[in-house]
Amino acid sequence: MIVCGDDVLAHRLAAELHEMYGERVTLLVPAPVETPSRPAARTGRAAALFGRVTAAVSRTAAATGTAGAAGTTGGAGSGGDPRGGPPARSIRVMETGEADDQALLDAGVERAAALALVHEDDERNIRAALAARRLNPRLRLVIRLYNRKLGQHLATLLDQAAAVSEPGLDPEKLDAATTVLSDADTAAPALAATAIAGSKKVIQAGGLLLHAVDRTPPARGEVADPGLCTLALLSATASDPAGSEGSELSGDQGPQLLPDDAAVAAATGRGIVALEAVSYEGPAQATGWFGGSSLPVGSLFSRRLRWSLAGVAAAVLALALASTFATGDHPLHAAYLTLLDVFAIGDPAVGEPTSRQLLQILAGFVGLLLLPVLVAALLEALGTFRSATTLRRPPRGLSGHVVLLGLGKVGTRVLARLRRMNIPVVCVEADPEARGLALARRLRVPTVIGDVTEEGVLEAARIHRARALLALTSVDITNLEAALHARSISPDLRVALRLYDDDFATAVYRTLRAAHPGALTRSRSVSHLSAPAFAGAMMGRQVLGAIPVERRVLLFAALDVTDHPLLEGRTVAQAFRPGAWRVIARGAAGVPANRAGYGLVWQVPPGEVLGPGDRVVVAATRRGLAELLGRRSAVRT
Repeated sequence: MIVCGDDVLAHRLAAELHEMYGERVTLLVPAPVETPSRPAARTGRAAALFGRVTAAVSRTAAATGTAGAAGTTGGAGSGGDPRGGPPARSIRVMETGEADDQALLDAGVERAAALALVHEDDERNIRAALAARRLNPRLRLVIRLYNRKLGQHLATLLDQAAAVSEPGLDPEKLDAATTVLSDADTAAPALAATAIAGSKKVIQAGGLLLHAVDRTPPARGEVADPGLCTLALLSATASDPAGSEGSELSGDQGPQLLPDDAAVAAATGRGIVALEAVSYEGPAQATGWFGGSSLPVGSLFSRRLRWSLAGVAAAVLALALASTFATGDHPLHAAYLTLLDVFAIGDPAVGEPTSRQLLQILAGFVGLLLLPVLVAALLEALGTFRSATTLRRPPRGLSGHVVLLGLGKVGTRVLARLRRMNIPVVCVEADPEARGLALARRLRVPTVIGDVTEEGVLEAARIHRARALLALTSVDITNLEAALHARSISPDLRVALRLYDDDFATAVYRTLRAAHPGALTRSRSVSHLSAPAFAGAMMGRQVLGAIPVERRVLLFAALDVTDHPLLEGRTVAQAFRPGAWRVIARGAAGVPANRAGYGLVWQVPPGEVLGPGDRVVVAATRRGLAELLGRRSAVRT
C-alpha cells in the first residue's frame, strides 16, 4: 500500500493500514523546504510520528539506488526480510519533491496493490492519479477530493482507462477501481452517531449506521441482549480500571471474537460486544405543512395572538348563548345575529327588548376589540411568509435536540446526516456567509447567528434543553470554550468536540470526564474518523469498515455469494465459522436498492440457504477475511 501525503489524515491512514489490516505501507511525503536558518529534517513529521520507520529515503537517494524498493520491506506476519535478516518494519517513509512518475516508480507503484492520494490540494491529487493509472492499470486508487461532481467524473474516467489498458481481461474481474472520498463526508456518520449513541465504533452497511456496543456482564441467570448479533466476548478483566491492558497483565486470554451460541451461553461474568443499528429515540423534527420544511403555516401566529383570537371567539360564543336565552331564538339564528352585530352590519335593535339592545352594544365592543387582533394577524402572517426563505429562530418549547456548532465543510455534512435521520437540530454559526447556511435555510433548520464565545448565544439555541452538543468548528479553542460553557449550563449534556491535536484532545477528554463523571464527553478528529473509510477503500470496495475490540479488530465486508465455495449453497449456520467469520446480513430478492446499492435483511434465520445472486455482509477477523477473499498469505489475527 502507498499513501501520498503528509498531513494528519495521511499519518492516520498509514497507521490504520498497518495496525488494523497488517499491510505493508510506504508513506510518500513531500520533502521539507530547507532554509539557511533552519535546515530541514530528513524524514519530517512522518518520521517523528512513526518511530518504527525502516527507511527514510529522499528523492535523490532513491534515484541513486541507496535504498530498497517499497516492496522489499516485510509486512506484519510475513516472516521477516526475504534476504534472511531480522523481520523488517512495515511502514516506510520516502521523501520527494513531487509525486511524479519517477517518485511513484521509486515507491514501487507497479507492484503496489493500492495507492491513496490524500494531499489537501485537489489538483495535485488528480495529477498523481493520472500518472499512477498509466504506470499500473491494475492499481486500486483512493483519491481525496472536495469537489463531489469532479470526483464522480474523475472516477469514471480512471476506471475506463483501467479497462482499456487491459483489453483481454473481464472488466468485472479487474481489481482496479477508483474511489473518490472526502474526509468531511466520511467523518459525518460517526459524528452523527456520537450525538445519538455516544459511540465512535461505527460502520455503514446497507444504508444503515451500525455501531458496536459494549454490554456489561449480565446478572446471574440472565443473558445479555445480543442486539443484531454478538460480535465478541470481552475478556474477564475488561471492566477493570486498567481496561484492555488488564487482560494481558493478568494472564487472561483476551476477547473471543465471533463466538457461537454455545460459547455465549457458557460465558459467565463476561461482557459482550453487540452490533446495533444507530437509532434516535428523542422527539422527531416536525414534518409536513404544519411546522415542516415546506411552509411554516404552524408558526404563522404567535402564542399571544392565538390567545387573543381564542378570547374573542369565546366572547362571541358567550354573546350568542346569552342571546338565545334572552330572546328565545334558535341557537344558530342567535349566533348569526351576534356575528352581524360584531361586524357592525346588523340593523339597530330599535323597538327590541332591552336585553337584545344590551347584547348588541356588547357585540359592538367585541367587534372593536376584534379589529386590532385581525390587523395583527395579517401583519404577522405577512411577516412570516416574507421570512419563509430566511433562517428560522429556535422555537421556545424545543427540547431533546442537537446543538450543532459550526456550519463549515464538516458541519454541513453532519447537518445533512442528522436531518436525514429526522433528528431536531439547532445550528450556531458566527459567519453569516458560511457554506452551510444555505442548507440550513432550505431544510428550515433553526439557526442562531452569533459568536458562541459571547454570552447568550448558546442560551438562544436552547442548550439547557438539548440532548447533545456537537462543537465542529475548525478552531480547537472555540470548541473547548463552547463545551465548557455548555457544561456549566447543563452538567449532564452529551458533548462531542472536534479537536485537531491528539495530545490536547486526550487532555481535554480526561479532564472533562473527571470533572463530570456522569456525563458523556467525546473528543473527535475528522482525520481519525475518516481514516478507516480511506483504509477500507484501499483494501477494496468489499470492505465496509473495521471495529476494534480491545487489542483485536473485526472487519466488515460485503461479498457476492455467486461462485463462492464457502458461501454458495450453504445455510447461514453452515457458513458461520466461529472465530473467523459470520454472516450478519443478506441481500433479499425484491427489496428496493438503497443508497448502498442493495437491500439488506438483518438477523437472517440460521436455516436460510445462500444462493447465487445473493450479497451478504460478513463480520470477520483479518485471517478469516483473507480466507474468504482467497488471499493465502499469512495474516495476523
